[in-house]
Amino acid sequence: MDDLARVAERARQAPLSDDDYATLTAALHTLGYVAQLVENKSVTIARLRQILFGASTEKTRDVLARAGVPAAPPTGAAPTAADTEPAAGHGRQGADAYGGATRVVVAHPRVHHGDRCPGCAKGNVYAQRDPGVLVRIVGQAPLAATVYQLEKLRCNLCGEVFTADPPPGLGSEKYDATSTSMVALLKYGVGVPFHRLERLQTDVQIPVPASTQWEMVAKTAAVLHPALDELMRQAAQGEVIHNDDTTMTVLSLAPEARARAEDADVDPDADAMPHERTGVFTSGIISQSHGQRLALFFTGRRHAGENLAHMLAERAADRGPPIQMCDALSRNLPKPLEVVLAHCLAHARRKVVDVTPSFPAECRHILETLRAVYRCDEEARAAGLVPVDRLAAHQARSGPVLEDLHAWLTDQIDAHRIEPNSGLGQAIAYFLKHWTPLTLFLRVPGAPLDNNVCERALKKAILHRKNALFYRTAAGAHVGDLFMSLIHTCELAGANPFDYLTVLQRHREALAATPAAWMPWNYRETLAAVTTAA
Repeated sequence: MDDLARVAERARQAPLSDDDYATLTAALHTLGYVAQLVENKSVTIARLRQILFGASTEKTRDVLARAGVPAAPPTGAAPTAADTEPAAGHGRQGADAYGGATRVVVAHPRVHHGDRCPGCAKGNVYAQRDPGVLVRIVGQAPLAATVYQLEKLRCNLCGEVFTADPPPGLGSEKYDATSTSMVALLKYGVGVPFHRLERLQTDVQIPVPASTQWEMVAKTAAVLHPALDELMRQAAQGEVIHNDDTTMTVLSLAPEARARAEDADVDPDADAMPHERTGVFTSGIISQSHGQRLALFFTGRRHAGENLAHMLAERAADRGPPIQMCDALSRNLPKPLEVVLAHCLAHARRKVVDVTPSFPAECRHILETLRAVYRCDEEARAAGLVPVDRLAAHQARSGPVLEDLHAWLTDQIDAHRIEPNSGLGQAIAYFLKHWTPLTLFLRVPGAPLDNNVCERALKKAILHRKNALFYRTAAGAHVGDLFMSLIHTCELAGANPFDYLTVLQRHREALAATPAAWMPWNYRETLAAVTTAA
């Protein structure tokens, strides 16, 4: 509040600075968001605190402990990592964690492989498989620069000037492919706004203006578009598809900008959305296809279900309907298309977590039942069970406990043990209404339990919204979607996104010709083949 008061006082004396404007804009966004939450009658004070200040852990034992109810010890299975406290560790990273580091082999200056031992003078020394390791980390600017001073010589008679040739392979571009990869990774991977990177680069005396950063990523986005198109095509063939969305701000799509566009006879809805819709969203889609997870982001007026329908239009005709995992909002469904619908069990569980302090005994029964289901799924994943075997495990272990839970939930309502309009009554009603899609994993191989993988993916968009506040135009939003899709797919595939973006830029012709060979999970093999052929 003191900061805001000082901003207001400075505004009386002179126009706002960029920092003051950003502070005031953030405060106004927060005020508007809180006002919307307060207008929603279903939002409790506890839920409001959770939204504004972050949720604490939702582990069963911690939820029950905060409600003053001890959790029952796990039965029927060995304790898992979720049930035990993590072992204390030193927190250090081993040398193997530095996959992107430069590796230097240091030979012993005096002793060599096969030499006589200088210690005992009897045996011979041989190289060991595991060398000694030292890790040294140095600081540098995100974008480094080298100034080449090319010597010039001038004839004092004829005046001809002779300039030294630049080093071989230097190229004519001021900004190398690696610089664009770094800007894109900072902006769309970890949420560093252009102006913040500009300030950092200025501090280290290697200035890169925010406008230049935008020009770099916008130009590169056109080069990388074949990779995004191929990613969408392959994602459309997925066996399991997760989707969800979050709100986003695009200034050119704001209501006031929309009104100006209509007054100027410009169509404000380039994506042919209903004119009465004013909201803007970023949809996240995670598709599991042939053992790979692919991430896609879409920002605009379309809801998650409409973006999913747009993507599934590229699905091969001979493939059956995919399993779709989402929460129970109708806007998440691709209405014109057929899917095998699964709903998020964690979403339903969260409704119980929110009311645990008011109904500790009843909520304990529900949460501990669901804990057994998640333990079964974790053990199946740890054992590497194929989908059919995982299904059999859930049918044998999770099926009976969920059948008992369904009967118990039904009895709470039918026997009037719980007021239907209470918080717990509404949570139970949600379970009963959506029981079939919530328990699809008991009937269909490969069906997931929850939509957490998509909610984690959407944190990239939320981080951008938190730090940069908005996209200026729909074109800027599309560039952000492209880079977020490629970067997060790399993360899901265990690939280095910085290296991946750089390789794609340097092999743009090959990418345009065969984009399927340049996906995050196979580009290394393609690059090795191209290098060998050259």
